[in-house]
Amino acid sequence: MIFVFGSNLAGIHGAGAAKEARRHYGAICGNGRGAQGNSYAIPTKDEVMHTLSLKAVEAYIWAFLCHARAHPQLEFQVTRVGCGLAGFHDAEVAPLFASAPDNCLFDTAWLKYLPEKRSWGTF
Repeated sequence: MIFVFGSNLAGIHGAGAAKEARRHYGAICGNGRGAQGNSYAIPTKDEVMHTLSLKAVEAYIWAFLCHARAHPQLEFQVTRVGCGLAGFHDAEVAPLFASAPDNCLFDTAWLKYLPEKRSWGTF
């Protein structure tokens, strides 16, 4: 299971799901995006901890979805990316994952936005 979390471009995994990713899933300090260990970082903040635009986050989500499609043998445990410290609302971010492949499982809180998807629980 690959733990998918919201990050900052500086790769400071100091709180929330990012801290969990660093402690338990191999997220690498200094690396704020992409696959690392048993995790995948989706940037939601820039290098100085300012929240990225939703359009910028959407581009990083698209890159993740391409990665998930390219690795059908893996399962991805997607957290509520961007809905913690970045300050986005679930209703803004969850629908950006609507085209996710079947190997993506989502936080239970997102099932009302992604009713055809599977969940893994909550963080």
